[in-house]
Amino acid sequence: MSHFASLLSVKAAALPGAAILAGDQGEFHAPSLSDFFPGPIFGEGTFFEFNRVMLIRLVATVVLCGLFILATRHMKLVPSRGQSIAELAVEFVRDNIAVEVLGKTRGRQWAPLITIIFFTVLAMNITGIIPLLNLAGTSVVGFPLVLAIVSLVAFIVAGVKAQGGWGYLKSTLFPPGVPWPIYIILTPIEFLSTFILRPATLTVRLLANMMSGHLLLALCFAATNYLLLHASTGMKPLGLLTGGVSLAFILFEVFVAVLQAYIFALLTAVYISLSVEAH
Repeated sequence: MSHFASLLSVKAAALPGAAILAGDQGEFHAPSLSDFFPGPIFGEGTFFEFNRVMLIRLVATVVLCGLFILATRHMKLVPSRGQSIAELAVEFVRDNIAVEVLGKTRGRQWAPLITIIFFTVLAMNITGIIPLLNLAGTSVVGFPLVLAIVSLVAFIVAGVKAQGGWGYLKSTLFPPGVPWPIYIILTPIEFLSTFILRPATLTVRLLANMMSGHLLLALCFAATNYLLLHASTGMKPLGLLTGGVSLAFILFEVFVAVLQAYIFALLTAVYISLSVEAH
């Protein structure tokens, strides 16, 4: 048990804001929203301020690019194991998201962007369970918002290319078959729904899932560490229970990380499809 407790202590200590000691009293401190706003590493108060969240995003980006470069730098007709894995992953996004939603021609046209979105979101999500990182790059609003804006620009560009500028606005804001007085109410609703709520919901969905996942993991590991090392003897068995829950939450967070990447890429493809087809 002591070895298990020491491992959980290291894990809990690595979680920002999840430290469970206050001085020498061994008090329990639950994680809070302050975990997501760490102090600057350097450049405080300047345009070049750099903090832990930005470092995590940088690490995720470098690792993601590095993995694909290593897997594809020596492309062969008979692929190596790394090349096969990379090809299967890219083909999954292309065939099961882009082509499935947009059709073969448009799907292949937009597959590069949708693939980049999928793997970027996945890489940023998965850092939430990586030791010493322990925080998803998408658990602070800036990055999900940027991705949502990329999705917004993509489906607007797709609609304009397919229907022309006025044609796209007309099909989006003035659906046919509606009595003209209704447009006074319907057009603002369509504008709000298409250009505001779509990116807003993409942002909030991704942010909320990754933020809540971090808080749950931090809470479970901090509670386990406290119960095993600092609680009374009668409470220590509960530490084993919360430790098991912590490990289960790690597996669940992997599932959520993949699922949220899939949903974000899928909805981007759906919005592009809606934009290129007149109502």
